Amino acid sequence: MKNLFKFSTLSLFAMLISCNGPGNPNAETTATDSTYEDGASGETKKSEIHYDSEKHLTNIRQLTNGGDNAEAYFSFDNSMAVFQSNYSEWGVECDQMFYFNIEDNNMMNERPKMLSTGKGRTTCAYFLPGDTSIVYASTHLGGENCPEEPSREQGYVWPIYNTYDIFVANLKGEITDTLTNHPGYDAEATVSPDGKKIVFTSDRSGDLELWTMNIDGSDQKQVTTGLGYDGGAFFSPDSKKLVFRSSRPQTAEEKQKYKDLLAQGLVMPSDMEIYVCNVDGSDLQKVTDLGNANWAPFFHPSGEKILFSSNHASEKGYPFNLYLINLDGTGLEQVSFDGVFDAFPMFSPDGKKLIFSSNRNNGGTRNTNLFIADWID
Repeated sequence: MKNLFKFSTLSLFAMLISCNGPGNPNAETTATDSTYEDGASGETKKSEIHYDSEKHLTNIRQLTNGGDNAEAYFSFDNSMAVFQSNYSEWGVECDQMFYFNIEDNNMMNERPKMLSTGKGRTTCAYFLPGDTSIVYASTHLGGENCPEEPSREQGYVWPIYNTYDIFVANLKGEITDTLTNHPGYDAEATVSPDGKKIVFTSDRSGDLELWTMNIDGSDQKQVTTGLGYDGGAFFSPDSKKLVFRSSRPQTAEEKQKYKDLLAQGLVMPSDMEIYVCNVDGSDLQKVTDLGNANWAPFFHPSGEKILFSSNHASEKGYPFNLYLINLDGTGLEQVSFDGVFDAFPMFSPDGKKLIFSSNRNNGGTRNTNLFIADWID
């Protein structure tokens, strides 16, 4: 098996479960012309915030400057975003949830508002209709400390913490509701554009499957059934379909290895492809068949294409770049061109902007920052 995860990609993949000096976040950046010595090759390289080949992206702005920052998702009114970060200078030891205003923020110089409790570890926050509250998963009911990271004795693995549950918090950071209370993994919740449904991943059936529920947590239904890890799901713009990443073992040996790891609360995310289905699980279609890791999918505003992150063209495990593909698997097009890592893309609800995470312009460090750009079709 190829070594798919090196340098900063390793920390970001761990964070998924799962995404420089102070500057002006409202300027394109003056760091474009800076150079650094690459720790792997020893070569002098140029920091970049935008690459000439990125024709779909313009007016790129860097929003954060340190740590691992990922899974930034817009509010319904396009004005805010919520994300997770483990940036130690913000006083956190593992991923916690923060939010900011898109046009008026100073995260390059100061910590944004934290919405999670600061206890346990969190993942995958998303705004609820009305933009006065968020839904996110946290392990804090299982303990106030950050849960232990798995060892690498079995290769690169993600932890499936059985203390994750899904909560609702207001913009003061106060928990106002608990949507799941199941012994096991409940996480990765996102909300439909019509504001009626939440999709999430759970192991309550004995496997990692997609589930849906109403906004208030009622009517929880299993969506997928195939053996393997189904996760990172998002709704189509019309709220009728789901797109998600999946690692579905095929051989008897692969299936046994998957089951053995899952029994230990682990999954190995080295081989993932993109799938789509109706919200009830019908009409399941495999979109990609590229090999390596294809993940972090999000529907294009048209509903006819998917934007996702992939290292399928890599022999070293990186770079990860963003790609567009039609729902039927045709028309693959590379969108981003960073030399290490681009992932976690989300279009704003009005389709005008794209927010994503990248290792670009980090001065040769392992920092993964948030970037926002205007989208051009």
